[in-house]
Amino acid sequence: NYLQGADDEICLLVQVESATGLANLAEIAAVEGVDGVFFGPADLSASMGFLGQPAHPDVVAAMTQGIATVRAAGKAPGILMTDNAASRYYLDQGALFVAVGVDAMLLVQAAKVLAATFKNGAAGAAPKSYA
Repeated sequence: NYLQGADDEICLLVQVESATGLANLAEIAAVEGVDGVFFGPADLSASMGFLGQPAHPDVVAAMTQGIATVRAAGKAPGILMTDNAASRYYLDQGALFVAVGVDAMLLVQAAKVLAATFKNGAAGAAPKSYA
């Protein structure tokens, strides 16, 4: 029965994407019912004064410490990271889940491949009689 078991089956994650969130991370992670904390490095880096620099050493250090703080609270830390090496780094630091792709970026990448494949009558393009 869904209504009886739903609470045990639902995972509640909160996002921390600001310096203020980091400053309050221990308290956030201690909230009963919160199962994990998901870090957003792009917004976090901007909030820390490093716009467009999610790999800045201060940001990396803050997220690494954040992962440790969340783990110490017995919760699951996670992160959005599209760089493979950085994803592996955060997993090695204790992140329990990493979102390694962004739907919009994946769609754009696939569209670019298709556009390159069929640009200027490339092999495999539809015959002109179909146009």
